[in-house]
Amino acid sequence: MAYDVDCVVVGAGVVGLALARERALAGREVLVAEAAKGIGTETSSRNSEVIHAGLYYPADSLKARLCVEGKAMLYAYCAERGIAHRRLGKLLVASSPAQVGVIDEIIARGNANGVTDLVRLTKAEALAMEPALNVEAAIHSPSTGIVDSHALMLALQGDAQNAGAAFAFATPMTGGRVRPAGGFELDFGGEEAMSLTCRELVIAAGNGAPGLARAIEGVPEATVPRAYLAKGNYFTLRGRPPFSRLVYPVPEPGGLGIHLTLDLGGQARFGPDVEWVESMDYPVDPRRAERFYPAIRHYWPDLPEGSLEPGYSGIRPKIAAPGEPAADFRIDGPEAHGVPGLVALYGIESPGLTASLAIARYAAQLLD
Repeated sequence: MAYDVDCVVVGAGVVGLALARERALAGREVLVAEAAKGIGTETSSRNSEVIHAGLYYPADSLKARLCVEGKAMLYAYCAERGIAHRRLGKLLVASSPAQVGVIDEIIARGNANGVTDLVRLTKAEALAMEPALNVEAAIHSPSTGIVDSHALMLALQGDAQNAGAAFAFATPMTGGRVRPAGGFELDFGGEEAMSLTCRELVIAAGNGAPGLARAIEGVPEATVPRAYLAKGNYFTLRGRPPFSRLVYPVPEPGGLGIHLTLDLGGQARFGPDVEWVESMDYPVDPRRAERFYPAIRHYWPDLPEGSLEPGYSGIRPKIAAPGEPAADFRIDGPEAHGVPGLVALYGIESPGLTASLAIARYAAQLLD
């Protein structure tokens, strides 16, 4: 059967770009359809830009496996392509005696996930590395780092295009059908509405992925998770921080706590918090700083009053409701939903940036 294109990837965030690259390098004719006017305009450009080590996730979960695999792949890719990144390292801090036991649990979990370079620090050892901390014990994760996420996405886009992939921006997918004889017929809006057929379909649309899957006739409704929106707000620090590494508190429900990250220029930013919302709403309410100051002062007691400024926000594509345990990545191939040629990615929140190359390889294996 003839198709207009071999593979359509819906979504041009970092995971969609990595998938387009993966399929194009495998010889597929790939079209990337993106509703926005450019790459990575939502979740992929509204995060901490951290290369995660893989400490927190349950053993044998996709998050754990693909984070650890993806971290190694990402560092190698950045070095090969000259993408700006730094392996700064991270301290995960217990700021009270009651939290010290959690430190040991996280080390055990990290070791189970294959993160073998973690170092447990005493109070004196942690203060020798970062004297401004309030700390009882800590974990040093030397393989945690930061990356220029936009440069990464540009490199992935360039690789995909050089391998023959085409991009259609401002082209939202509005619906589609599973064809009885195989493949898909997809409908797109934008200035020039169109329909086309393809043999493979990858839904990598972040927060929009569940809605798009439901818009395709023939995809079983029961296999599509409900979407929840968890807004994460970030505040930036006036002046230079007294830290040379990333600093994370013990994790909290819904996220990793209000942590301190550094950008490639050394500027500090704090976040994200967890704000459950009903719509894609990005402005940062300055009043939320009232919650940031006490949270940050648990591990940095000398944070100056009035030093935080609203930065930016991102919205995590959650598939677990508020109060429920965090969900694993959902990378659903034909075995999950019964539709040949379809891979749908749901709940690709952190560590999706770190894991992007490994996610692409995993999804390609499901298609193949």
